[in-house]
Amino acid sequence: MQETFFTSKQAAEITGCTLRQLQYWREKGVVVPTISGTGTGRSVYYSRSDLAALAAMEYCLSAGLSFETAATTLKQLQEKQPKFTNPASQERFMLSWNRQERSLQLVEFDLEKAIISLKSGQPVIPVWLDTIHQHVASRL
Repeated sequence: MQETFFTSKQAAEITGCTLRQLQYWREKGVVVPTISGTGTGRSVYYSRSDLAALAAMEYCLSAGLSFETAATTLKQLQEKQPKFTNPASQERFMLSWNRQERSLQLVEFDLEKAIISLKSGQPVIPVWLDTIHQHVASRL
């Protein structure tokens, strides 16, 4: 079966990103398109896996994370779950404050730990892959 590819404009419409965001993320090496990642305009094409990565990045930014934190979260997600861009990925993670590291860390979602963190005034941000994939699928 042949894979479908999407132009920058289509990728932006599907993921809710702007064209400028896609260009910036490409330049920074955060999400590099599958085809002609260094090109511009019509020579850049994103795969469905790329769309999932774009949607995850957009989700992190929409949750209020800075660009650097969102990019780090995406990198952690790729390290913890290398196949997270597969639409069958149903894993659920959360960003939880790590006092020793003094930063948000991506960990497996645990409702009890999330409640404890919230009760102690620490931030918890859910990162549910199934929700991200559903968003992309609903826009395709």
